[in-house]
This record gives sequence, structure tokens and C-alpha cells, in this order.
Amino acid sequence: MRKLIRFSIAGGIGFLVDAGILSALLALTPLGPFLARLVAIAFAMAATWAFNRSFTFDRSGRSLAAEGFRYGSVGVTAALVNYGLYSALLLSLPALQPLAAMVIASVASMIFSFFGYSRFVFRAE
Repeated sequence: MRKLIRFSIAGGIGFLVDAGILSALLALTPLGPFLARLVAIAFAMAATWAFNRSFTFDRSGRSLAAEGFRYGSVGVTAALVNYGLYSALLLSLPALQPLAAMVIASVASMIFSFFGYSRFVFRAE
């Protein structure tokens, strides 16, 4: 249960990074909701990796490169699910605000991420 709470905190940090960068890019650049979200997801993944590695799951015992590759594999898969749902929502519901679509998509990918990170990335060898 402790890991789930810490994972939720890490996810909250990632969510704030994602939402903050998405909002800033939408307000300050011509990128649009699709490209801006790709940039925001990349920053959020970096923030959650650092937090999860040091606070949520402890180090795995693998090299930093191996752990980073595994984290990236799970993270990219979760990000594809997240981005796919985000895009589908925006395309099918044009009146939906990008931040609302981001919230829905982020919640949907959270469970996948927790199990992937806890079972594949940070599990001791």
C-alpha cells in the first residue's frame, strides 16, 4: 500500500508537470494540442522516473542504463495509451478542452504504469 501511495504522489507530480507544460505551450506557442502534448509527456516521464527511482520503488539493482531502458519501455507504452486516448477524445469531441482530455487519458493509463513499473522496472533481480 505504501508503494501505491508514493506512486500516486509521483503521478501527481508528473500530472502537474504535464498539465503545466501543456498549458504553457498552448498559451505561448503555435504548437497546438497534439504536438504540445508530446512535449509535455516527455517532461512528465522524466520527472516521474526521477521520483519513482528515488522515492517510490527504490533502485532495482540493475545498471542505470538497464533500468532506464525498462522504465522507458513501460513509460512509452503507457504514454502511447495516454496519448492515443487523448487524441481520440479531442478528435471525437471537438468542444472538449485539451486539459480535460489530458485528465481522462492520464487516469486511464495510471494502472498500467503502476504494474509495469513495480513488476518490470523496479523489481529486484
